[in-house]
Amino acid sequence: MSDEMKSNKFTKSNIFWGILFVAGLVCMWKTQQAVPVMMDDEWYSTILSAETPLQSFKDIVDAQIWHYNNWGGRTVAHTIAQMILLYLSPAVADVMNVGVTVLLAWMICAVAGEKRLAYITLVTGFLHGLNANWKLSMYWQTGACNYLYTTIIILGFLWLYLKILEKEPEKERGWLVLPASVLGLLCGWTNENMGPAIWVLTVLVMLVMKHEKRKIRLWMATGSMTCMIGSALMILAPGNGVRSAQVASNEYGTLWQIFLRMYGMCKGAWDFLFPVIVVTAAVVVVNVVILGNRLRKSEILLLIGALLSWGAMVLSPHYPDRASFGTMCLLLCVVASQAASILKTKDTKACKIAMAGIGVFIWLRGMYFLGEFLAICWGWIR
Repeated sequence: MSDEMKSNKFTKSNIFWGILFVAGLVCMWKTQQAVPVMMDDEWYSTILSAETPLQSFKDIVDAQIWHYNNWGGRTVAHTIAQMILLYLSPAVADVMNVGVTVLLAWMICAVAGEKRLAYITLVTGFLHGLNANWKLSMYWQTGACNYLYTTIIILGFLWLYLKILEKEPEKERGWLVLPASVLGLLCGWTNENMGPAIWVLTVLVMLVMKHEKRKIRLWMATGSMTCMIGSALMILAPGNGVRSAQVASNEYGTLWQIFLRMYGMCKGAWDFLFPVIVVTAAVVVVNVVILGNRLRKSEILLLIGALLSWGAMVLSPHYPDRASFGTMCLLLCVVASQAASILKTKDTKACKIAMAGIGVFIWLRGMYFLGEFLAICWGWIR
């Protein structure tokens, strides 16, 4: 094939993915505009302990101290939420949320090692099409800060460890001690199931490197330590005890509580996470079983992280569907990585068309959800 033909093919491919990407952005932006301020958004617009509206950053600090002691330990997520609600207009927040969604898709692709437009476009759609509750985890402002925003922190921190696990850097990066430590603290303090799961992964990365007789960097140790501290600060918040006391199931007998916890875990796996589990299993079977490729170390760790973040919910009396968001994102990292491996092994036109077709089909499912919601809001569906 001539260089001119390759260039034309490359251009046509990028035009196609570019059109899908822009179409997705428009759908997300219009959906952001259609989703009103709702549920906890109104509460987090106040100082929490009273109905007084937020007026300064000091109000946010005071509100979060009260929140930590009386309702829950997700200080990082709710500080972000209150800052957005105080300082940004709804129109600006809508645009920023769309940008953060694309940034998360890029982050997932970066962790997978594939940052091409096609992957970013498809993953953006997958975040909707394979999501247990796309509205409350990405479009409700407080929910977006709890899951969409914090998952960027989580993947950014984890990416540091997975990169060095797969490839030894040419130069020492001592300057990473401070950013890794800060990211670790923020990551651990995100939400109850993801923070501890990522901390365990950082420990596993260091254990693998020690087994391989490789040097463990100082930033890896400090980042892991601050991640553990952040997780402890979140889980041990006095407000968690106050909130748990209001859960009706805690008044049941031990056996009944165990049954309800197991039911919640099954619902998480067979309902909330089932679509992304099926897609993950499909690409792994094709790549590993049929094509004979091996899972990379980073992919194995991502799968372990997904299992841990799902399993950690057994400690919670309630497993809401949106709590599966972080687990879904870890699995999407594996999906993107395995898909890239399939295309490298089976570099044929038929394989590329088939993979792109399946990806677009799932992308369309995500856009269908947004389209249906918009059609209802606009009165097209009654």
